[in-house]
Amino acid sequence: MKIKQPEPFTFEADGDRAVLLLHGFTGHSADVRMLGRFLQKNGYTSHAPIYRGHGKELEALIDATPEEWWADVQASLNHLKEIGYENIAVAGLSLGGVLGLKLAYSEPIKGIVTMCSPMFFDNEEQLTQGFRFKAQQYKQLEGKDKETIEQEVKELMDESKEMFTQLGQFITSVHEEVDQIYAPTFVVQAEKDEMINTESANYIYENVETDHKDIKWYKNSGHVITMDQEKEQLHEDILKFLNSLDWS
Repeated sequence: MKIKQPEPFTFEADGDRAVLLLHGFTGHSADVRMLGRFLQKNGYTSHAPIYRGHGKELEALIDATPEEWWADVQASLNHLKEIGYENIAVAGLSLGGVLGLKLAYSEPIKGIVTMCSPMFFDNEEQLTQGFRFKAQQYKQLEGKDKETIEQEVKELMDESKEMFTQLGQFITSVHEEVDQIYAPTFVVQAEKDEMINTESANYIYENVETDHKDIKWYKNSGHVITMDQEKEQLHEDILKFLNSLDWS
């Protein structure tokens, strides 16, 4: 069975405000698509890339590196500038929030929203379990038999160890620079997040240097908060934060 590959999106709105939307590890643009459409309806252009190795079979992911994902995010920021947007905020889910934080201390942006973003690499077990589950799911969609899936997933897990090491190093490097962030910051955390150490949210909130910051906990949501049952409230809260920024 041929699986339709997801694609990046740009949803243009009238006006000069834009938001770069960044998906999570093993995810893709669908993670933030509903948020993008909501923002478009409320006057914000949104653009969501898909980082290298994402949005396809997980074998492709182990050949990619955090440095390449960072380069993809920089290229996406430049894409928004090239199509005429100078005033850009960033909202990122999970790994996307880590990449967004790096952007916030590397480039002038209007504001940053982090959603369920890890600051401690103490969740390798959860990450590898999630990685394994996604791989099994994809191979089932491809129509492979159980024995083939088990063998291919075992090989994939053996080959992915270096990628997880690099991912941990990347998260740690951003963790050490969060106090260099002066852009307005909105920290979003799901209370039922089963994937990361939720203390990450407090760490980000307490260590960014801006006075324009807020944190909100969502008691009925899990890790992929953008697609969970409180997503409408999340959309409204992000819009309120974006509207509070100085766009001049």
